[in-house]
Amino acid sequence: MKSSYKIWQKLFLFCLGLFLGTTFCMKWIEAGFWENGKLFTIIGLEISYPKERIISILSGLDNHVKTILRYHLAFDFVFMAGAYTGIAALCMMAREKKAGTAMAKVFTVLALLQLVAWACDIYENICLLKWIENPSSVEDITVYHIVVIAKWTIALAGALLAIPIAIRKSKNPV
Repeated sequence: MKSSYKIWQKLFLFCLGLFLGTTFCMKWIEAGFWENGKLFTIIGLEISYPKERIISILSGLDNHVKTILRYHLAFDFVFMAGAYTGIAALCMMAREKKAGTAMAKVFTVLALLQLVAWACDIYENICLLKWIENPSSVEDITVYHIVVIAKWTIALAGALLAIPIAIRKSKNPV
């Protein structure tokens, strides 16, 4: 196996640990997402809740729930480092296995696009943090939803295309 593959693999494994650790923390925190006796979700805030529901949820939060939502978003910033860097490393591992082919270029582009997904996720968190402080500042959420969908599309495309190639055993191990 090429030494560059092993370097990407080590980076991926580090990122996987970061990803898993922060995912555990965020899932644990989500049990406290209650507003007026109803559980709400981060995915709902990201994608499925309409503007009116987002405003209603964020306006009805007590200080305790606002605090844990802020903690969740803080963990999410760390999660991003593991997730997007890890997906980029997977793409680079897949690129190493497809060296000299058009797919190698595709995996390079997918790896670089993880920076765009990361930026989209940062934008999303900044919006949520701003909206927690001032729910009336939630305006047109069309751009917000487009950014969130772009983030998910880029990240999932990179992961789903790279994983089968990156984890496949090499025919000629060196």
